[in-house]
Amino acid sequence: MKMILSDLPDHRYSGSRVFVRVDFNVPIRDGQIWEDYRLRRAVPTIEYLSRREARVILASHLGRPRGNPVPELSLKPVADRLAWILKVPGVRFAGEVVGKSVIDRVETMRPGEVLLLENLRFHPGEEANDPAFCRELASLADIYVNDAFATMHRSHASTFGAPQLFPVRLAGFLVQVEMAVLDRVRERPARPFTLVVGGIKLKDKFSALRTLIPKADRVLLGGAIAYTFLAARGIEIGDSPVDNEYIPWAGEMLAQYGEKILLPVDHVIAMSFEERGGYQVVHGAIPKGFRGFDIGRDTTLAYTHELMGGKGTIFWNGPLGLFEANEFADGTVDVARAIALAHWRGAMTVVGGGDTVAALRRAEVLETEMDHVSTGGGASLRYIGGEDLPGISVLTDKEGPPGTA
Repeated sequence: MKMILSDLPDHRYSGSRVFVRVDFNVPIRDGQIWEDYRLRRAVPTIEYLSRREARVILASHLGRPRGNPVPELSLKPVADRLAWILKVPGVRFAGEVVGKSVIDRVETMRPGEVLLLENLRFHPGEEANDPAFCRELASLADIYVNDAFATMHRSHASTFGAPQLFPVRLAGFLVQVEMAVLDRVRERPARPFTLVVGGIKLKDKFSALRTLIPKADRVLLGGAIAYTFLAARGIEIGDSPVDNEYIPWAGEMLAQYGEKILLPVDHVIAMSFEERGGYQVVHGAIPKGFRGFDIGRDTTLAYTHELMGGKGTIFWNGPLGLFEANEFADGTVDVARAIALAHWRGAMTVVGGGDTVAALRRAEVLETEMDHVSTGGGASLRYIGGEDLPGISVLTDKEGPPGTA
């Protein structure tokens, strides 16, 4: 068990500087935030600290600027939105990640105020977990809190290196909820346990699938991941994406657990995304010169039949097709709605974040139609797969934590 915010007495926060790693990686277009779900999920942690007169320093990444300032990826619009939604004495924006100007702003903060640092990934030391950058981040505060579950699987400076320099490292309320729900899926899922996995790269989900396939009662595969398994079965997949290095492993999984692994039997194909207007549906093999972009109707019917019964546990991670295009959205949309039906009929339904959350919105399925919508895509899958996530391992254990007197 890890320490959470409420494990510290209130007086420890009063006047203290608290560094909070949040996940404000939200869609911004033309300087406007299009969707602020991740901001809203962080409100309980931020306001809890502010009410206890902590000086709250927020840090997040946005996009992939690769260590260089990119004006379009500035967190300034996020600071503006926070000033509107938070009930705190004030919200400031640092404009820098570290340095004298940031230190000066921290020193002038009043109790209960919030300061948002500029995009962490504007500094090359963040993704490199650079020791000097870690020390600069840690020097800004007295207590560390991680409320960014979606980043927990990364050994970056703000999630792994810098926290080790704090005497107390706590989980925020969002991370607490994520761990509680996903622990249930990982350790004691109601049966039958159905795993639905899509997405692009098998290598990103390999270690989790290696653990979860033997534990699951049913495994429904789609997206590009399915093509690697189809290739392992000897089925022609045309020019569809495939992780060649994992074909032997996929073959082993099919040999051992083939009776519970469902693969697409038909596909929506096109020569390219740009030429999707000429899409067609094929059964079995995909011809050369064509790529699969979605599961076909027969596969969709088979998958939804498996899902909508309303029994056991369903965990879904990754879309089953390129749902952003109307021509390739049907499989993902129908599966999302089938899982929503399963929820209303009594199944425990958990959705891994990232693109899967966007797929829910495309399907017009509400967050309230799932038991839990995780903020983390890769992190949630790896967590229920039993991996030791760096961002969680570094947090202070409840047994004998230092500095709690």
